[in-house]
Amino acid sequence: MPTSPSSSAQAAREALAARLREVRLDAELTRREVAARCGWSESKSSRIEAARTAPSDADVRAWCAVCSAGSEAADLIAANRQADSMYVQWKRLQRAGLRRLQESSVPLYERTRRFRIYCSHVMPGIFQTPEYASALLSGIAGMHGTPDDVADAVRARMKRSQVIREGDHCFAVLIEESVLRYRIGTPEVMAGQLGQLLSLMTLPAVSVGIIPFTAARSVWPLETFTVFDDRRAHVELLSARVTVTAPGEVELYRKAFSRLRESAVYGAQARSLITAALGALEPASG
Repeated sequence: MPTSPSSSAQAAREALAARLREVRLDAELTRREVAARCGWSESKSSRIEAARTAPSDADVRAWCAVCSAGSEAADLIAANRQADSMYVQWKRLQRAGLRRLQESSVPLYERTRRFRIYCSHVMPGIFQTPEYASALLSGIAGMHGTPDDVADAVRARMKRSQVIREGDHCFAVLIEESVLRYRIGTPEVMAGQLGQLLSLMTLPAVSVGIIPFTAARSVWPLETFTVFDDRRAHVELLSARVTVTAPGEVELYRKAFSRLRESAVYGAQARSLITAALGALEPASG
C-alpha cells in the first residue's frame, strides 16, 4: 500500500522542482542569483527546488525568464497546475458551496463506464437517500465551514446518482460492515438508507459486497476511494481529496480493491448483514 495517499501529488511536485533546477543549472545561475533577479529571497528559491513550496504561475514565469528559458514556461505552468490539482483541500473545493462540488463531478461520472467503489465510513454517494445525504452533508458543511447550501447540494447529488440507472455503466461496490452500523441521521434515516441499499443491490449493473467485521482479510480498512475506468482514482481524506493518475498508483488501488473483495460476502449473506443492521435500529427507533 502507498505510504501516503498524496504521494502522486508529491511526486509531481518533486518532478517540477527537479525540472526548475535543471533550467537554472542550464543557465549557469546559482539559487541566489535566481532569487536576486526574481526579486525574492534565496530561501524561496531553495524551498521551490526542494519541493517544499509550490510555485505560483508567476513564479514559474519569472524563473524561466531569468534563466532565458521563457519558451518552457507554459509547459511547466501546466505541470504545476496538474500537481496542484492532485491534492486539493476540501475547503478549497467547497468554497463555492457543496452544490457546485456535486455538479462538477457529473461529467466524470457520465463518461466513466466501470466504477470500483470502496467505502469504509459512509454509504457511497450514488447510493444515498436524500435524507441520509442531507444529514451527512450538513455535518460536512459544519465541519468545514462551507456555505449552507445543503438542500441544493442534496438535489444535485440525487441528480448525479441517476447514472446508476442511465447509460452503459457498471458498479462494483465494497462496503465495510461498520458503514451499515454508523448512524448518520436518525434511526429512521438509517432504516431508509439500508432499505435503499437492499433495493439497489437488485439492479443488474450493480454488484455490492459487504466486508463483515469477522472477515479474514489481507488488506486493512483503508480510506474511501473510487477507481474510474482504471484511469484515475479519487481518495477521500478528512482534509482533502486526492486524485491519483499515475498508472502505477492507480494499479495499486485496483489491487487493493481486488484483495478487499476477497473478504466480502455477496447475495444472501450480504443481505443478511444489512437486515441485521436494520434490526438493530428497532429498539432505538421504537
